[in-house]
Order: sequence, then C-alpha cells, then structure tokens
Amino acid sequence: MKVSIIGAGGLVGSCAAYALQCGGLAREIALLDVNVETAVGHALDLQHGSPSVADQTIVGGGYEHIPDSDVICITAGLRRKPDESRLDLINRNTDLFVQILRDVKAAGPKQSAIVLVVSNPVDILTYVAAGMLGLPIKQVIGLGTQLDTIRFCSLIAEELKAPPTQTKALILGEHGDTMVPIWSSAAIGSLPLEKFPGWTPALANQLFTRTRGSGAEVIKRKGGAGFAVGIAIRDVIDAVILDRKCLLPVSSVQSGCYGIHDVALSVPTVVGRAGVVDQLEIDLWPKEVQGLRASGAALRKTLNTVLPRIK
Repeated sequence: MKVSIIGAGGLVGSCAAYALQCGGLAREIALLDVNVETAVGHALDLQHGSPSVADQTIVGGGYEHIPDSDVICITAGLRRKPDESRLDLINRNTDLFVQILRDVKAAGPKQSAIVLVVSNPVDILTYVAAGMLGLPIKQVIGLGTQLDTIRFCSLIAEELKAPPTQTKALILGEHGDTMVPIWSSAAIGSLPLEKFPGWTPALANQLFTRTRGSGAEVIKRKGGAGFAVGIAIRDVIDAVILDRKCLLPVSSVQSGCYGIHDVALSVPTVVGRAGVVDQLEIDLWPKEVQGLRASGAALRKTLNTVLPRIK
C-alpha cells in the first residue's frame, strides 16, 4: 500500500515517515510538502537507510502522488505556541487546511482512500475534511486522542515503574483542553489501576494534569513534538494497512455514540482497511460520559464559529 504524507517537510511529517519506515509495512511512502526540495531531501535520507530496514520505495514530491495513494496523512499546519490551546489554532490554521483539502480533492484521490488528519485542532479539521473531500465519512479519521493516550500510559508506567506495553488507559473526547481520562478501565496487565501498589486519587489527578499539558511541555522544551506523534500516526496507519480492526481512540464524526452527534471527537473506535469499522459505546462511569458530552458541546460551539468562514 502507498502512504502519502502532506507536510512531510516538517517535524511531525518527517517523524511519521521515519516511524512508518521502521514499521516496514507500507510499500511506498510519498513525502509531500510546499517546499518540494525539503520533501525530496527527507525522502532521500530515509531511502538511504532502507537496506537495513525494509523493502520500500520512499519518494518526495507533490500532489501527483495523491491519485494512487491508499492512505493520505495530513500533518501540515502552523505550530502551536507554548501558551496557546489547540482550539486557539483554528483561526490561524483553517485557511491553510481548507486549501490543502481542495488540492487533495482536485488531485483525484481513490474512492477507497483513507484520510488521516493530524493537523491541529484535529477534531475541528477532521470534521471539516469529512464534509469537504467527498469521500465516505468513515474513511476520514483524525489522530484524535491516540497521542494523548500513549502519553498518558507512558506517564503512568513511569510513575509506577510498570512496563509501558502492559499499561492500558484511555483518553477520549477532544484532543485538547476538554479531553477525558477513562479511569474506569485503566489497568496494568490485568490488574485494575486502582488496585496497583502506590496508586492514589491524588496521583491520578497529577498524572492526568501532566498528560493534558504534555504537548505544551514538549513545545516549551524542544520547540515541537515529533517522535511520539510519529508513533501514534504509525499506530493508526498500520491498523489500516493490516486491516487489524483494533480498538483505537481516534477522532471521527459522531452520529449518536454516547448521545453525541455532528461533531468529530475520539471514542473507542475499531480501525481497519475501511477506516472507521465501528464506534463502540463501552461502559463508562457516569462522570466520564458527562465529560465526553461536555467535550462534544465545546467542539460544536467552535464549529459554529468556523463553518461559516469556509462555506
């Protein structure tokens, strides 16, 4: 399968390309960027490492790669400032993103193509993409809280000195200020987190607070997130390529899950070759459901200010 990454000249796009190369599943990876020379340079650098990694073709260029792409990953966008919420990005990023969508549509993507939106604010832009591209709505996915979820798990594992791969906890809702920690199903191995030695409600609050601020923390320390975002992107694209039908907290347009309609946000989602295979309404604590609905309401309020600008 062929994966095209739009915005691959930037930190997130190039890290996603590297993660996909190390995963070795995509047959071809195309790096697209407004700065074609940078995209070609990244592609050449990655291609040089291919003998030690996987039998893949890695190329740089422009929208000529869209028509035969199976997955189109959009990472292009302006960086968030350290003191800026993801939703504050909307006025700065919408025009750029809408032009990218128009260029993708004009290039003629496959009707079976999966579009993965990474650009922030990801839930708003996923909803916009689902409405503009003319593809089946289930084929437009936002990275959503997949990144927040792996950040969350990493911090829990670090604090409790537990294996990160055995630490399971979800973040749902908005990829932003109203994200919701799902403590009701959190566990290490098969042991509920609340029964793990050293676990306290105060520690739970501390870890969630740090998770919610992790993006800003990374931006403040090194200028922008890249490595973990690339891994989160690979998680989703590998699920598509292998048709894994695995459960991921990714963003998609909602039509009733937990009583939420007509916004894109993250719920437990079965992801496979068709994109969103299913959205699961797993049992949550009442306060978690309330948090999800509040997240949806906040996103709808923002959409009501954004949509008139692009029609």
